[in-house]
Amino acid sequence: MKPNTTMRFNPDLKSRYDALVIRAKHAKIAITAIMRRLVVIANALLRDNRIWAQKAA
Repeated sequence: MKPNTTMRFNPDLKSRYDALVIRAKHAKIAITAIMRRLVVIANALLRDNRIWAQKAA
């Protein structure tokens, strides 16, 4: 999934992206950090044999 789409629909990753941009990171660096976060999450899901579950609000 594209990081831009993910940030649009996942409030946790959007807030992480916003925090990175506020800390004077360039937008491309922040997007790369979000991409890495997605890979880490996907790896954890595969390792634990789980499916994605959005946090309840």
